[in-house]
Amino acid sequence: MPQVDVARYLGTWYEIASYPQSFQKGCTATTATYSLRDDGELDVLNRCRKPDINGEEDSAHGHAWIVDKRSNAKLEVSFFWPFHGAYWIIDLGKNYEYAVVGHPSRDYLWILSRKPKLDPALYEQILERLEKHGDDRKRLVVTPQRP
Repeated sequence: MPQVDVARYLGTWYEIASYPQSFQKGCTATTATYSLRDDGELDVLNRCRKPDINGEEDSAHGHAWIVDKRSNAKLEVSFFWPFHGAYWIIDLGKNYEYAVVGHPSRDYLWILSRKPKLDPALYEQILERLEKHGDDRKRLVVTPQRP
């Protein structure tokens, strides 16, 4: 993305779909909440329900920092120091109603929404854009969300 307004990006995002990852195994009803820290970095709180949508909540706390101050679209995220990974905002709704987060390796991909459900037509448009840029839509798995 050419420019991300960090203040508008803050808050809770619902995971609509993602490339499956071992660290999210068994997760449903997944959310990510971002808040600004006093030092200008971001707190990250990921939550999900395991083993199903009515299961117990599991959470992970981390932090993120912006590595491309010109666009604010490229971040690094760490849940277990010293390990961290790239977090690139590669697509974003005009009103910040959805976001797509990827990684330069294309091994990670998340489609996020401000609501637990995303309009099917909008979801299809996102998938088409991802495909045009070389991402594999067949790898995406839809994340069950509570209504």
